[in-house]
Formats: sequence, structure tokens, C-alpha cells
Amino acid sequence: MRLADKVAIVTGGAHGMGKSTCEIFAREGAKVVIADVDDQAGQELAQQLTSQNLTALFHHLDVTSEADWAATVKAAVDAYGKLDLLVNNAGISGSAAEDLDDTEMWNRLMTINSTGPFFGIKYCAPEMKKQGGGAIVNISSISGLVGQGFIHPGYNASKGAVRLLTKQAASRFGPDNIRVNSVHPGLMPPMRTSGKTADPVTRAKMLKRVPLGRNGEVWEVANATLFLCSDEASYITGAELVVDGGHCAV
Repeated sequence: MRLADKVAIVTGGAHGMGKSTCEIFAREGAKVVIADVDDQAGQELAQQLTSQNLTALFHHLDVTSEADWAATVKAAVDAYGKLDLLVNNAGISGSAAEDLDDTEMWNRLMTINSTGPFFGIKYCAPEMKKQGGGAIVNISSISGLVGQGFIHPGYNASKGAVRLLTKQAASRFGPDNIRVNSVHPGLMPPMRTSGKTADPVTRAKMLKRVPLGRNGEVWEVANATLFLCSDEASYITGAELVVDGGHCAV
């Protein structure tokens, strides 16, 4: 198994890409901490995984709360003795914003999508140092690579910030044997926070720009994340892995 005996925290772990990541990590031998604001869905996923003789627990985490981060990391270490992996997956979409100049939406996007991963690194890296290293994957977006005029600018800005936060952290923590990489998903199935991108007409137009001609699936992003967290990626850090069906290539 590719993550045997590794301990992982996955934020936004109760739904979508985060849920798929928790499932795949657990099947690959990791002890998974499902971290989310949705207590019911997170607890249900933990029960589902443990019923399959996999190792998982749920812990409530609002990624904008430093107190929640400290408590989540403590819960992981108390339960499993160490921390090896962090997947900063939690985030919200800016496509639901009607007013692209909405300051409140800007602040919300930046706080959840950018400050959240910063807090994750702040609280998890010290625990990884204690046991000789680890791996962090920050889930950004193709919106962190290219501008998109139809979504709130805070989404592009926040996901772009995640991209450069990743590179800064890779440089900072490389001497501690902590690898930090980013994954940039393209067009995925509509999420709970989707707005304009869930509209069939808008989605059809976007799909025309994807050489593979289809949506990505959450498990495809989870598999990319698995690779970057595994020993197969032992010499990869500061990299950005685009999972977009070729969208950014054209």
C-alpha cells in the first residue's frame, strides 16, 4: 500500500474531492483525519471507512480558525502518534457571486481559500518536523493559473495565492524533508458552492475548451494528490500538477 502507516489530515474531507481523497488514502493504508465543518457528513464518512476495517476519524475544522487547527492537529497526534500528510482541500467557489465587485465575497474567498492553507501549514509543519518530514498538497485550481472574467476575482486571486504559498513553503521546509506541492483541478462536477459554472449553457461552453471533452472526476484529482503524497514523488516539491483534461494547454 502506497501510504501504509502514514497519518493524514484532509480538510474539506466530507464532500467532493476531499471525500474521495479520504477514501483513497484510507484504502492505501493511511490513518485519515477527516476535517470539515459538516459534522454529520464527516462522521458518516468516518463510520463508513471504519466499517470497512480502514482507519479514520472525524474532527470538526473551520479552516479559518487557528483554534480549530490546533485542536485538529492535536487530535491527529493523540490518536495516531504523529502527522505525515496534509491535504489543504477545503475551499469555496467564486462562481456563485452575482456582484463581481462584492467586497464581502472577496474577503470570504481570501480567508477560506488562502488563509486556511496558510494556517494548515503553520500548524502541521511543526509536527512533521518532529518525525523527520512529511508531505503537504494544496488544492488550488486552474483559476490559480489563468484569469476567468466570469467568476469573482477573489477566486482567481485566492487560488493564485495558494500556488505561490506552495512554492514558498516548499523552499522554506525543504531542509526539514517536508515536500509541498499544489494540484490544479480543471472543470469538475458542480459543487455545493457552484453558481455560474453549474449552469448547463456555461458548462457546455467551458467543455468546448477541454481537449478531452469531458468533466474531470473527483477521484482523478484524488489520485493525483495520492501520488504527490506517496514516496513515488520523493524528489518532487514546489511543483504544480494540473488535472484539467488539457484545458490550460489550449
